[in-house]
Amino acid sequence: MARPRSLAWSLAAAWACLMVYASLHPFEGWRLPTEPGARLFVLGPPQPPYVSRFDRVANLLGYLPLGALLALALIRDGRSRLLAVGAALAASSSLSYAMETLQHLLPRRVPSIYDWQLNSAGAALGALVVVLADVIGGLARWQRWRERWFLRGRGFGLALLLLWPFGLLFPPPLPFGLGQVVVRLREAAAQALAGTPWDGWLPPPGAAGVGTPLAPAGELLGIVAGLLGPILLSYAITPPGARRLVLLAGAIVLGVSVTTLSTALNFGPDHALAWLTRPVAPALALAAAIALPFAWAPARAAAAVALLAVGAGLALVNAAPSDAYYAESLQSWEQGRFIRFHGLAQWVGWAWPWAALAYLLGRVASRRDPPET
Repeated sequence: MARPRSLAWSLAAAWACLMVYASLHPFEGWRLPTEPGARLFVLGPPQPPYVSRFDRVANLLGYLPLGALLALALIRDGRSRLLAVGAALAASSSLSYAMETLQHLLPRRVPSIYDWQLNSAGAALGALVVVLADVIGGLARWQRWRERWFLRGRGFGLALLLLWPFGLLFPPPLPFGLGQVVVRLREAAAQALAGTPWDGWLPPPGAAGVGTPLAPAGELLGIVAGLLGPILLSYAITPPGARRLVLLAGAIVLGVSVTTLSTALNFGPDHALAWLTRPVAPALALAAAIALPFAWAPARAAAAVALLAVGAGLALVNAAPSDAYYAESLQSWEQGRFIRFHGLAQWVGWAWPWAALAYLLGRVASRRDPPET
C-alpha cells in the first residue's frame, strides 16, 4: 500500500502562503526601484533602521514552523535527517530571499539581508527541533497517537480542522458563520460595471432583499450550520465511536473560546461576550444534539451530512448582511502591528467553508476510502 501523504505537506503549504501574505501585504503600490544604485536582486543594508525587538523575534520565529514542517514531511516520506534539514533550510531560505527581493517593488516595505538571515536561522532551528524530536522517539509516538484517532489518508481534512479556529479570528456576520463572499463579489462586480452599458444590472446593497437581516430562526440555523460543519468534518476523518464525543466537546469549547477572543481583540475586553446573543445558546445545544448520534455513524455518512451543513451555512451566511462593526474593526486593526495576520484570518474565514465543501464532496464521491479502523 502506498504511503499516505503527510499532513505536514499541507500545513507547510499553508504556512508558506502565510509568509507570502505577511511579507508582501498590502500588495499595492508596486513599482520598479528608482533609487540610485538599486538592484532588484541585491538586498538592502544588513540591518534596516529602527528595528524593534518585535521585528527581530517575528523574523526569527516566523519561519521556524515552515522549517519544522518541511523537515517533518521529508522525514515522514522516508528521507534521511540530514537531507531533511538541508532541503527544509534551502526551501525556506529561498522563499525568504524571494520575499525580501520582491519588497524592492513595494514602497512601504524595507528589504534587508538581516531579515533574510533571521528567517533562515528560524527555519534551521525548526528543522533541528524536528530532528531532535525524531531522535528521542517523539515523532513515532505522535504517529501512533494519530493512527489511533484519525483515519489514514485524511491529512487535508485534518489541516482544515486546524485552520478553522484561525478563520474565526476575523468577526463573521454570524457566530461561526464563515464564507461570506457573495456580497463582496456582488459589490466588486457592480463597481466593475459602473459606467458601462450594464451599469445598474446588479441590485445595490440597500435594495429590497439584499443584505436584509435574518429572522431569529434563520440566525439560529446559521449558527447551528456553522458549528456543525467542523464537528461533522472531524467525524469524517475519525473512526466511529465514543472518541468522537471528545471532538464534539472540543469543537464547541474551541469555537466559543476563539470567538470570544476575536470579539475581545476587535472591540475590547469589555465587549468580549457581546457575541452571545439570544439565539447562540439554543444553537449550541441544538448543534450538539444533532451531532451526538452521528458519533457512531460511518465516516462517509458523516461527510455527507457535513456537506449539507456546510452548504446550508454558506447559503444562510451569504443571505445575512455584513457585520455592523466591520468597518470599525478594520480601522482598529489597521492601527496595530497585527493587521497582516488579521487580514490573513479574513481570507481564511472567507475560503474555509468553500475548501471544506470541495473536500467533503470528494470524500462522499470517493470509491476508494481507507477502512474505518
